[in-house]
Amino acid sequence: VINSVVLLILLSALTDPDQYHLTSAELGGEFEFMDDANMCIATAISLLMILICAMATYGAYKQHAAWIIPFFCYQIFDFALNTLVAISILVYPSTIQDYFRQLPTNFPYKEEIMSVNPTCLVVIILLFISIILAFKGYLISCVWNCYRYINSRNNSDVLVYITTNDTAV
Repeated sequence: VINSVVLLILLSALTDPDQYHLTSAELGGEFEFMDDANMCIATAISLLMILICAMATYGAYKQHAAWIIPFFCYQIFDFALNTLVAISILVYPSTIQDYFRQLPTNFPYKEEIMSVNPTCLVVIILLFISIILAFKGYLISCVWNCYRYINSRNNSDVLVYITTNDTAV
């Protein structure tokens, strides 16, 4: 659903670029604006994500385990990238303050965030990222368990024992 919303925003930005155009002054002067090539790449990535999610949904519904694998790989890749972000924040905590300094002046709560103790800010952000990583790990285990369930269900080597009151078959 989120990928569909992002795709709609990107497509509307491609059709009417003046509506979403930000000058370099509005972006703080140091950011590059999103040109048509970057929007096309973002649109392609969004379409690919919708396709991967649709494949996982179809695979779970029709009980085809192989259709779930691309979504599982995407989740592992996303988890690894977020883990690298957490590690980089832990190794270079000053980058948080630099990042907030680069934000536009009209960014909501920028001054309040900048006034927080840098160590406390790093701890809060790491706690937030840890919660996100835990949730992503849970979702990875859910997809893996779904894959294992479908795989074992389609496996003919499963032994079934039926017991009655006096004999076992």
